[in-house]
Amino acid sequence: MSHRILVATYTNSVYTIDFDPEKSSLARVKAIEIGNHPSWVVRHPDDPTLVYTVTEGKNGRILAVKLSGDGSGSVVGSGPSGGDDPCSILAISSSELLAANYSSGIVSVVKISASEPYISATPPTATHLTGSGPNRERQTSSHPHEVYKLNADTALVPDLGGDRVYTFSRNSEGGWTISDSIEYDPGSGPRHVVSYNGVLYTLLELTSSLAAHRDGKHIKTLPTMSNPLPQPNEMLAAEILIPETNATFPTPYIYVSNRNDPSPQGDIISIFTIEEDGSPTLVNEVRSGLKHLRGMVFGGPDNKWLVAGGVFGGGVKVFERLEGGRGLREVAASLDVVESPTGFLWI
Repeated sequence: MSHRILVATYTNSVYTIDFDPEKSSLARVKAIEIGNHPSWVVRHPDDPTLVYTVTEGKNGRILAVKLSGDGSGSVVGSGPSGGDDPCSILAISSSELLAANYSSGIVSVVKISASEPYISATPPTATHLTGSGPNRERQTSSHPHEVYKLNADTALVPDLGGDRVYTFSRNSEGGWTISDSIEYDPGSGPRHVVSYNGVLYTLLELTSSLAAHRDGKHIKTLPTMSNPLPQPNEMLAAEILIPETNATFPTPYIYVSNRNDPSPQGDIISIFTIEEDGSPTLVNEVRSGLKHLRGMVFGGPDNKWLVAGGVFGGGVKVFERLEGGRGLREVAASLDVVESPTGFLWI
């Protein structure tokens, strides 16, 4: 049985690819023309054939795409993202989508629906983040880099530019406001987060490190690799994932991607265990053969496979989880299935 995967890219298209585990193959199915840099893609919670993507750039856009059974798709709705360079979106409910507009420091709320017009003509509401950090190339202002769903009424937003992770909560009027925040080491640059068993794990892009907090209190911060290069360097941590546990994989592991490793073997995927107090411990490193490993996502039965891509080289690869999740083994790869892959969605 083959599996379909949507691939967001730094091109003008979102691609549908086919992963066949029996043949260990990846093949392009369709290209869906979107516009400039559709780097992120999410599913509508009520309709698996309806997905939302972005166009990065000044005055960014959110686009609704309706998928067909043959892997093709068409844009059925479009609206403003509420800022510049939307790099992450989240359909937090059937009627609301939250967008992190990186360059303008704006977190916006976009009204959506599972039927026409799919994206409301009502202008997005905007929350302007204000912050900065010591890295003068990357932190002259706030740069929200992700919207992460904690629950139906709570979302987390890492601000790479301001060295904070903000908690957005639904207020009594049904809108969204900042209710809390966690401050990180100056210059660390929070990029992505994941929550597990009451602990918040934050990937710090600019220092390639992983931080753990419980109830806002710091537990531990450690490098995302066993032999980090001296700071400053060109390496940038990118993605953090904790797949749900199940009968096949009962032990939780944290998976982290690292970009721009100078090794000819490509970027590292680091694997961490979670100790009783919630602190992470590095237990394995897997050379991916990918260059600038930006995005990766688990999928398939029991989340047994991990799809990942290299923006600057290595194409797209699928890895199988081994040793209960402690290891990864490459099972399929293609150098030319898509160009500049940035994100994935198993469909």
